[in-house]
Amino acid sequence: MSHSTVPRSRAGARAGKRTPEGSPPDGATGRRAAGGAAQGAGKPAFRLRFRRDRTLILMTLPAIALLLVFTYIPVLGNVVAFQDYDPYLSDNGFVAIFESPWTGLENFRRIFADSAFWHAVQNTFVLFFLQLVLYFPIPIGLALLINSVVRPRVRAVAQAVMYLPHFFSWVLVVTVFQQIFGGAGIIAQTLRQHGHQGIDLMTDPGIFKFLVTAEGVWKDAGWGIIVFLAALSAVSPDLYEAAAMDGAGRWRRMWHITLPALRPVIALLLVLRVGDALTVGFEQLLLQRDAVGPGAAEVLDTYVWWNGIRNQDFGYAAAAGLIKGVVGLGLVLTANKVAHLMGEQGVYEK
Repeated sequence: MSHSTVPRSRAGARAGKRTPEGSPPDGATGRRAAGGAAQGAGKPAFRLRFRRDRTLILMTLPAIALLLVFTYIPVLGNVVAFQDYDPYLSDNGFVAIFESPWTGLENFRRIFADSAFWHAVQNTFVLFFLQLVLYFPIPIGLALLINSVVRPRVRAVAQAVMYLPHFFSWVLVVTVFQQIFGGAGIIAQTLRQHGHQGIDLMTDPGIFKFLVTAEGVWKDAGWGIIVFLAALSAVSPDLYEAAAMDGAGRWRRMWHITLPALRPVIALLLVLRVGDALTVGFEQLLLQRDAVGPGAAEVLDTYVWWNGIRNQDFGYAAAAGLIKGVVGLGLVLTANKVAHLMGEQGVYEK
């Protein structure tokens, strides 16, 4: 009796699982239903994310507005690089763009034939190289020193003192260096008191670039220290303890633990620094240009300012600025590619 009942129950089960002719199997139906549900869920996904993150999105609106007004919209003004732009052709400077005559590539030909332009390029790259050589070792070394301080209060005070110059204006920074290295500064007065002739290092073209580099390092080293300290705080102390138990000294721990932890940050800052290779301190150099002369202090930014604002040659200055922007973009893309080849992320992922 039991033997005859089991086949019928199995047959009934199989019969119950049969689908009408032409209908897909249950698995295909489930997959199709799931796909339809996913498509339906994808439509309001943006609205759901917006409702979820609306506070963060609203907080970014002022920054987006600033970028649009002061960065992206002014990019459209690069059209005057191909014109003999004259803002006095109309009461509205924007309308004057449409009334100014087109010159094609004439402004660019004038720039490449100008020896003053190439001299400004040379000064720009020399200052960039000096800043790059000192920009990373000094903040990294100071960050390691501060990180090794045991007492938190002493560490906080040292960090605040080193970061404070970052908030100084360039007028104040140049004034401080003028009071030390200028003709009436501390060094010159000390030499005179001892019977020697006073010297004005701030107007000496031979060492001017080194003083400019020192000004930049003193002002911006604190920002680099903060960044590297943040990276060091992510390193687990257990790694140092395990390395010390294995007999690794201070230098070996720094070489095999600390520096590898800083590599991603160093790569990112290096890419950003290379992208700013042609921007080496407009305000800083403009304040000192007249004192030391354009031969030592003329860089691309001051060159553009002098021709655009002082000489009223707006098309020429716009062409020089456009060249600077294109070259800067190429430099940051190249540096980012090198970072990828070295196994680092850079500014953006591959």
